[in-house]
Amino acid sequence: MRHRELHRASRIGWLRAAVLGANDGLISTASLVVGVAASAATRSEVMVAGVAGLVAGALSMAAGEYVSVSSQSDTEEADLARERKELATDPESEHAELANIYVSRGVEPGLADQVATQMMAKDALGAHARDELGMSDITMAKPLQAAWASAATFASGAVLPLIAVMLLPTAYLLPGLGLIVLVLLALLGGLAARTGGAPMGKGILRVTFWGLVAMAVTAGVGRLFGAVA
Repeated sequence: MRHRELHRASRIGWLRAAVLGANDGLISTASLVVGVAASAATRSEVMVAGVAGLVAGALSMAAGEYVSVSSQSDTEEADLARERKELATDPESEHAELANIYVSRGVEPGLADQVATQMMAKDALGAHARDELGMSDITMAKPLQAAWASAATFASGAVLPLIAVMLLPTAYLLPGLGLIVLVLLALLGGLAARTGGAPMGKGILRVTFWGLVAMAVTAGVGRLFGAVA
C-alpha cells in the first residue's frame, strides 16, 4: 500500500514571496490611499496616488526579491562549485566525510560506509549537496520565481483597496475602506496560515493588527498635512 503524506516544504520558495507581496500590496496601498483621502483630497487624486503606489510597489518588490534571492543563489552556486572541485580532486576524503555524516545521524559505521559508496556512485554532488550542505531542489533559491510572485501578488493585493475607492460613496470612503481592508487582511492572514500549515488565528491577528496600525498612522499624517494646507 502506498503511503502518502502531505508536506508543505515544496511551497517555501513561492509562498514566502507570495504572502509578503499580497500583504505588502494591500497594506501599503490601503495606507497610502487612506492617508491621501484623510488630507481632504478628491477621489481622482486618491486614485492617482493609489495607482502610482501599485506600479511603484510591484516593481520595487520584484527588483528587491530578485536581488535578494539572486544573492542566495550565488552563494549556493559557489558552494556547489567548491564541492564539485573537492569531489574531483579528493574523492576519498569526500567519501569519508559523507560516511561520517551518516554515522552522526545514527547509522552504524560499516553501513554508513556502504551507503556513502552507493550514494556517491549514483550522484556524488547531489548527495553532498543534500546531506552536507542542506540543499535540495525544493529549497534552492529561484530568483525569477520569487520576483514574479512578489510583483504579481503585490499588484493583486494593491488593486483591492483601489476597487473599494471607486465603489464607496465619498462620505463613507475612510471608514468603509478601513473596514474592507481589515476584512481582506483577515482573509489573507487566514489563507496564508492555512496554506503554510500554521494556526489560522495567530496569522489573522498578526496581519490585521499591523494593517490597522499602518492605516491609523498614515490617516493621522494625512489629516495633519491636510489641515496645514
